[in-house]
Amino acid sequence: MKRTLGVLVVGLLASGLVAAPAEASSVWTDPLVSSQAIAVETAAFWLGNGGANLRNATPYNVQTAVDKVFSAGGVSPDTKPGSVPPLAPTTSGEPNAKTPTTWGKVFFIGADGQPHWCTGTAVQSQFRNLVATAAHCVYDTQGSDATLGKWVFVPGYADGTTPWGLYVGKQAFTHYDFPSYNDYDRDYAFVNVYSGVIPSTSGELTNFGSLVDNVGGQGLAWNQPLDSSVDVFGYPAGPHPDGTRPYTGETLESSSGRPTPALVPSLKAEELTAVDSSFTGEGALGSSWLIRYHKSSGMGYLNGITISVADTDGNLRYDTSFSPYFDGETNGVYKAAAASWSGSLLLG
Repeated sequence: MKRTLGVLVVGLLASGLVAAPAEASSVWTDPLVSSQAIAVETAAFWLGNGGANLRNATPYNVQTAVDKVFSAGGVSPDTKPGSVPPLAPTTSGEPNAKTPTTWGKVFFIGADGQPHWCTGTAVQSQFRNLVATAAHCVYDTQGSDATLGKWVFVPGYADGTTPWGLYVGKQAFTHYDFPSYNDYDRDYAFVNVYSGVIPSTSGELTNFGSLVDNVGGQGLAWNQPLDSSVDVFGYPAGPHPDGTRPYTGETLESSSGRPTPALVPSLKAEELTAVDSSFTGEGALGSSWLIRYHKSSGMGYLNGITISVADTDGNLRYDTSFSPYFDGETNGVYKAAAASWSGSLLLG
């Protein structure tokens, strides 16, 4: 359920940010760390003991599936269609590393005090420091609605390793309606991250450069017609309702389909889009929906984020994924995040 606001929200004012008057009224922002020293401690928490906390993290299982889905809704553009192009990586990183990838996992501490992960995607921005994921993979919807603790992004994550660095979240941006009203029509977030770090041979943290320079960044598109196929990329890991587990969460998976409008009352969501996908919900939260995706370059335009899944035909197998519709207000949140600087994690 989308709402129009006429004033800047408290979260934006408190941060000291100044954003464009036409779009800033819908932006909410919160710091993910209270100081640079805490950010360094966060990186050490995940990278210490050979990445033990990364390996022990489990896929986030909050709001992973819904029922009572209706093939209807009020999806409609609020301004002209627009887009920001993707950006290829500009550095080679480690000489023996795999091909850089914009996709990876966001890790954090949940309301249960345990380490969890969702899917995240690097998006191009002015300071090459932006990650997109589901808002409820950034905000604690089970507790105080505060941000989730020790939030980091690891592109190309595999078995405790960080082939393209680990990036600590500094500032989160989402739509005002999500933390204020739990409106899942706005369940998306853009997170500024510090420059990456990796552990040295002695175990100390070493600078690794900016996120998008290292792995590239997907573009962004908004107010697009629902007449083009989307490619969905993520790390599904949980079971289907029948108990089968076709995915491990260890490798990037993809699916494709044509989006349609959807209404999901249990999420207070009247303007979602749905796409046929066999992804299970756990692990796939935050999966990116790309239009105009080119396999050769690995680049496209982010046009959706998986926030939940459903078994719509009752055969005990998930068959549909859901995303908010990206409109002009989504672009307003992105623009505020894209203009926010984060800098290096390590000083000197």
